[in-house]
Amino acid sequence: MYDLEQQIRTALCATIIPVALFAASSADAAVTVVPQSALTPSTSYYTDSIGGGLGPIAVMTGGDNASNIGALDGRNDDGFMGPIDLGFTLSFFGADYTQFWANNNGSISFTSGISLFLPTGPQGANAPIISPFFADVDTRNLASGVMHVRTDIANEIIVTWDAVGRFASLGDKLDSFQLVVRGPDYAIPVGEGAIGFFYKDMQWDVAVTSQTAAVGFGDGSANGEVIDGSNLPGMAAVLSNHHIWFDPNLAPVQQAPVPQVPEPETYAMMLLGLGAVGFAVRRRKQRRAA
Repeated sequence: MYDLEQQIRTALCATIIPVALFAASSADAAVTVVPQSALTPSTSYYTDSIGGGLGPIAVMTGGDNASNIGALDGRNDDGFMGPIDLGFTLSFFGADYTQFWANNNGSISFTSGISLFLPTGPQGANAPIISPFFADVDTRNLASGVMHVRTDIANEIIVTWDAVGRFASLGDKLDSFQLVVRGPDYAIPVGEGAIGFFYKDMQWDVAVTSQTAAVGFGDGSANGEVIDGSNLPGMAAVLSNHHIWFDPNLAPVQQAPVPQVPEPETYAMMLLGLGAVGFAVRRRKQRRAA
Protein backbone atom coordinates (compact mmCIF):
# COMPACT_ATOMS: atom_id res chain seq x y z
CA MET A 1 0.00 0.00 0.00
CA TYR A 2 2.76 2.41 0.94
CA ASP A 3 4.60 1.72 -2.36
CA LEU A 4 1.49 2.79 -4.27
CA GLU A 5 1.11 5.89 -2.09
CA GLN A 6 4.74 6.75 -2.73
CA GLN A 7 4.31 6.42 -6.51
CA ILE A 8 1.24 8.67 -6.44
CA ARG A 9 3.03 11.28 -4.34
CA THR A 10 6.07 11.22 -6.61
CA ALA A 11 3.79 12.02 -9.56
CA LEU A 12 2.12 14.80 -7.60
CA CYS A 13 5.47 16.28 -6.59
CA ALA A 14 6.33 16.73 -10.26
CA THR A 15 3.42 19.14 -10.60
CA ILE A 16 3.39 20.70 -7.12
CA ILE A 17 7.06 21.65 -6.86
CA PRO A 18 7.09 24.01 -9.89
CA VAL A 19 4.01 25.74 -8.46
CA ALA A 20 5.75 26.08 -5.11
CA LEU A 21 8.81 27.61 -6.70
CA PHE A 22 6.68 30.06 -8.65
CA ALA A 23 4.78 31.11 -5.51
CA ALA A 24 7.96 31.57 -3.53
CA SER A 25 9.51 33.78 -6.22
CA SER A 26 6.56 36.12 -6.72
CA ALA A 27 7.94 39.61 -7.29
CA ASP A 28 5.00 41.19 -5.47
CA ALA A 29 5.30 39.08 -2.30
CA ALA A 30 6.32 40.81 0.93
CA VAL A 31 7.96 38.36 3.31
CA THR A 32 9.54 39.36 6.62
CA VAL A 33 12.37 37.11 7.80
CA VAL A 34 12.87 36.61 11.54
CA PRO A 35 16.48 35.80 12.51
CA GLN A 36 17.18 32.48 14.17
CA SER A 37 18.71 34.42 17.07
CA ALA A 38 15.13 35.30 18.13
CA LEU A 39 14.64 31.67 19.19
CA THR A 40 14.99 31.04 22.92
CA PRO A 41 16.53 27.76 24.17
CA SER A 42 14.04 25.60 26.06
CA THR A 43 13.13 21.94 26.46
CA SER A 44 9.41 21.98 27.26
CA TYR A 45 5.97 22.76 25.90
CA TYR A 46 3.97 25.75 27.09
CA THR A 47 1.49 23.27 28.59
CA ASP A 48 4.27 21.78 30.73
CA SER A 49 4.36 25.07 32.64
CA ILE A 50 0.62 25.74 32.93
CA GLY A 51 -0.55 22.16 33.48
CA GLY A 52 -3.72 20.56 32.16
CA GLY A 53 -2.11 18.37 29.54
CA LEU A 54 -2.23 18.51 25.74
CA GLY A 55 -5.99 18.32 25.39
CA PRO A 56 -8.14 15.83 23.46
CA ILE A 57 -6.88 13.90 20.45
CA ALA A 58 -7.81 15.64 17.21
CA VAL A 59 -10.33 13.57 15.23
CA MET A 60 -10.12 14.25 11.51
CA THR A 61 -13.11 15.72 9.68
CA GLY A 62 -11.57 15.92 6.21
CA GLY A 63 -8.42 15.55 4.12
CA ASP A 64 -6.79 13.36 1.50
CA ASN A 65 -4.97 10.03 1.27
CA ALA A 66 -5.39 8.14 4.58
CA SER A 67 -7.09 10.92 6.53
CA ASN A 68 -9.09 8.34 8.53
CA ILE A 69 -12.04 10.67 9.03
CA GLY A 70 -13.79 10.03 12.32
CA ALA A 71 -11.15 7.67 13.75
CA LEU A 72 -10.99 8.32 17.49
CA ASP A 73 -7.30 7.43 17.76
CA GLY A 74 -6.46 10.40 15.51
CA ARG A 75 -3.95 8.44 13.44
CA ASN A 76 -3.90 9.69 9.87
CA ASP A 77 -2.01 11.05 6.92
CA ASP A 78 -2.94 14.39 5.31
CA GLY A 79 -6.06 14.91 7.42
CA PHE A 80 -7.46 17.98 9.12
CA MET A 81 -9.99 18.82 11.83
CA GLY A 82 -12.40 21.72 11.59
CA PRO A 83 -13.89 24.16 11.57
CA ILE A 84 -13.10 24.73 15.27
CA ASP A 85 -14.32 27.80 17.15
CA LEU A 86 -11.48 30.00 18.35
CA GLY A 87 -13.61 31.42 21.18
CA PHE A 88 -12.42 34.91 20.18
CA THR A 89 -11.87 37.02 17.08
CA LEU A 90 -8.36 36.84 15.68
CA SER A 91 -7.13 39.70 13.50
CA PHE A 92 -4.65 38.21 11.06
CA PHE A 93 -3.19 40.10 8.09
CA GLY A 94 -6.08 42.54 8.09
CA ALA A 95 -8.86 39.94 8.22
CA ASP A 96 -10.89 38.75 11.22
CA TYR A 97 -11.39 35.06 11.93
CA THR A 98 -13.48 33.22 14.52
CA GLN A 99 -12.76 29.65 13.36
CA PHE A 100 -9.72 27.60 12.36
CA TRP A 101 -8.75 24.21 10.97
CA ALA A 102 -6.04 22.09 12.63
CA ASN A 103 -4.00 20.38 9.92
CA ASN A 104 -2.11 17.17 10.60
CA ASN A 105 0.79 18.40 8.45
CA GLY A 106 1.93 20.92 11.07
CA SER A 107 -0.22 24.03 10.70
CA ILE A 108 -3.53 25.69 11.39
CA SER A 109 -5.40 27.53 8.67
CA PHE A 110 -8.34 29.85 8.21
CA THR A 111 -11.20 29.63 5.66
CA SER A 112 -10.52 25.91 4.99
CA GLY A 113 -8.52 22.85 5.98
CA ILE A 114 -5.26 22.01 4.23
CA SER A 115 -4.30 18.49 3.19
CA LEU A 116 -1.25 19.52 1.15
CA PHE A 117 1.83 17.56 2.19
CA LEU A 118 4.52 19.68 0.50
CA PRO A 119 5.14 23.22 1.80
CA THR A 120 4.24 25.73 -0.92
CA GLY A 121 6.23 28.95 -0.68
CA PRO A 122 7.97 30.07 2.50
CA GLN A 123 4.89 29.94 4.76
CA GLY A 124 3.55 26.55 3.74
CA ALA A 125 0.40 27.09 1.64
CA ASN A 126 -1.53 29.56 -0.47
CA ALA A 127 -4.09 30.11 2.31
CA PRO A 128 -4.18 32.15 5.53
CA ILE A 129 -1.98 29.96 7.68
CA ILE A 130 0.11 29.68 10.84
CA SER A 131 2.81 27.06 10.37
CA PRO A 132 4.90 26.08 13.38
CA PHE A 133 6.29 23.23 11.25
CA PHE A 134 4.57 22.50 7.94
CA ALA A 135 5.97 19.16 6.74
CA ASP A 136 4.71 15.74 5.62
CA VAL A 137 3.54 14.48 9.01
CA ASP A 138 2.17 10.92 9.12
CA THR A 139 0.93 9.53 12.44
CA ARG A 140 -0.21 6.06 11.32
CA ASN A 141 2.82 4.25 12.74
CA LEU A 142 2.14 3.06 16.30
CA ALA A 143 5.45 4.56 17.41
CA SER A 144 4.13 8.01 16.46
CA GLY A 145 2.07 10.28 18.64
CA VAL A 146 -0.83 12.31 17.24
CA MET A 147 -2.19 15.85 17.05
CA HIS A 148 -4.07 17.32 20.04
CA VAL A 149 -6.32 20.39 20.20
CA ARG A 150 -6.98 22.15 23.51
CA THR A 151 -9.67 24.85 23.76
CA ASP A 152 -10.58 24.82 27.46
CA ILE A 153 -8.74 28.07 28.35
CA ALA A 154 -10.56 31.35 27.73
CA ASN A 155 -9.10 33.42 24.87
CA GLU A 156 -6.50 30.78 24.04
CA ILE A 157 -6.16 27.70 21.84
CA ILE A 158 -3.30 25.19 21.92
CA VAL A 159 -2.48 22.70 19.17
CA THR A 160 0.21 20.08 19.76
CA TRP A 161 1.87 17.62 17.39
CA ASP A 162 3.34 15.32 20.01
CA ALA A 163 6.18 13.04 18.89
CA VAL A 164 4.77 12.68 15.37
CA GLY A 165 6.21 10.58 12.57
CA ARG A 166 6.65 11.22 8.87
CA PHE A 167 5.42 9.82 5.55
CA ALA A 168 5.22 6.95 4.61
CA SER A 169 3.99 5.71 7.99
CA LEU A 170 7.50 6.02 9.45
CA GLY A 171 8.08 6.10 13.19
CA ASP A 172 11.87 5.95 13.26
CA LYS A 173 12.23 9.71 13.84
CA LEU A 174 9.74 11.89 15.71
CA ASP A 175 9.02 15.63 15.99
CA SER A 176 7.39 17.33 18.99
CA PHE A 177 6.04 20.87 18.62
CA GLN A 178 3.22 23.05 19.92
CA LEU A 179 1.33 26.15 18.82
CA VAL A 180 -0.30 28.67 21.19
CA VAL A 181 -2.70 31.34 19.87
CA ARG A 182 -4.28 33.95 22.16
CA GLY A 183 -7.19 36.31 21.68
CA PRO A 184 -7.14 40.10 22.19
CA ASP A 185 -8.66 39.82 25.70
CA TYR A 186 -5.95 37.51 27.03
CA ALA A 187 -3.80 39.17 29.71
CA ILE A 188 -0.37 38.43 28.27
CA PRO A 189 2.38 38.04 30.90
CA VAL A 190 5.64 39.95 30.51
CA GLY A 191 8.02 38.07 28.25
CA GLU A 192 5.26 36.17 26.43
CA GLY A 193 3.18 37.00 23.37
CA ALA A 194 -0.02 36.47 21.42
CA ILE A 195 1.31 33.52 19.40
CA GLY A 196 3.92 31.01 20.52
CA PHE A 197 5.85 28.23 18.80
CA PHE A 198 7.32 25.62 21.17
CA TYR A 199 9.65 22.81 20.13
CA LYS A 200 10.94 19.82 22.03
CA ASP A 201 13.07 17.20 20.29
CA MET A 202 12.86 17.67 16.51
CA GLN A 203 14.38 14.71 14.69
CA TRP A 204 13.23 15.10 11.10
CA ASP A 205 12.33 17.48 8.33
CA VAL A 206 13.05 15.04 5.50
CA ALA A 207 10.23 12.66 4.55
CA VAL A 208 9.88 10.32 1.58
CA THR A 209 8.19 13.09 -0.39
CA SER A 210 9.79 16.29 0.94
CA GLN A 211 13.13 17.65 2.09
CA THR A 212 12.10 20.78 4.01
CA ALA A 213 9.55 22.30 6.40
CA ALA A 214 7.91 25.75 6.37
CA VAL A 215 7.83 27.81 9.57
CA GLY A 216 5.92 31.08 9.80
CA PHE A 217 2.78 32.99 8.88
CA GLY A 218 1.06 33.63 5.57
CA ASP A 219 -1.93 35.63 4.30
CA GLY A 220 -2.69 33.24 1.42
CA SER A 221 -1.19 35.56 -1.18
CA ALA A 222 2.51 34.76 -0.60
CA ASN A 223 2.86 37.65 1.87
CA GLY A 224 3.89 36.81 5.38
CA GLU A 225 6.64 36.18 7.87
CA VAL A 226 9.03 33.27 8.31
CA ILE A 227 11.86 32.23 10.58
CA ASP A 228 15.15 32.32 8.71
CA GLY A 229 15.72 28.91 7.12
CA SER A 230 12.05 28.17 6.48
CA ASN A 231 11.67 25.70 3.61
CA LEU A 232 15.39 25.02 3.58
CA PRO A 233 17.10 21.79 4.66
CA GLY A 234 18.02 21.44 8.33
CA MET A 235 15.22 23.50 9.89
CA ALA A 236 14.30 20.80 12.40
CA ALA A 237 17.76 20.97 13.97
CA VAL A 238 17.51 24.77 14.21
CA LEU A 239 14.18 24.64 16.05
CA SER A 240 14.86 21.65 18.29
CA ASN A 241 14.57 22.55 22.00
CA HIS A 242 13.66 26.20 21.43
CA HIS A 243 10.60 28.42 21.58
CA ILE A 244 9.56 31.84 20.32
CA TRP A 245 6.72 34.26 21.16
CA PHE A 246 5.24 36.81 18.72
CA ASP A 247 3.26 39.92 19.63
CA PRO A 248 -0.11 40.71 17.94
CA ASN A 249 1.80 42.35 15.08
CA LEU A 250 3.87 39.16 14.64
CA ALA A 251 7.05 40.82 15.90
CA PRO A 252 9.23 38.49 18.01
CA VAL A 253 8.99 39.18 21.73
CA GLN A 254 12.39 39.90 23.22
CA GLN A 255 13.23 37.63 26.11
CA ALA A 256 14.79 39.03 29.29
CA PRO A 257 18.42 37.92 29.65
CA VAL A 258 18.85 34.97 31.98
CA PRO A 259 21.05 35.86 35.00
CA GLN A 260 24.34 34.04 34.83
CA VAL A 261 24.98 31.67 37.75
CA PRO A 262 28.64 31.84 38.82
CA GLU A 263 30.65 28.66 38.50
CA PRO A 264 31.81 26.95 41.74
CA GLU A 265 35.36 28.13 41.05
CA THR A 266 34.10 31.71 40.94
CA TYR A 267 32.41 31.30 44.32
CA ALA A 268 35.66 29.91 45.75
CA MET A 269 37.66 32.90 44.50
CA MET A 270 35.07 35.30 45.94
CA LEU A 271 35.21 33.62 49.36
CA LEU A 272 39.00 33.61 49.28
CA GLY A 273 39.00 37.32 48.50
CA LEU A 274 36.54 38.10 51.30
CA GLY A 275 38.67 36.07 53.69
CA ALA A 276 41.79 38.02 52.74
CA VAL A 277 39.98 41.33 53.29
CA GLY A 278 38.73 40.17 56.71
CA PHE A 279 42.22 39.10 57.73
CA ALA A 280 43.68 42.46 56.72
CA VAL A 281 41.04 44.34 58.72
CA ARG A 282 41.73 42.24 61.84
CA ARG A 283 45.49 42.84 61.55
CA ARG A 284 44.91 46.59 61.27
CA LYS A 285 42.73 46.61 64.40
CA GLN A 286 45.34 44.59 66.32
CA ARG A 287 48.10 47.04 65.40
CA ARG A 288 46.03 50.02 66.50
CA ALA A 289 45.27 48.34 69.84
CA ALA A 290 48.97 47.66 70.39
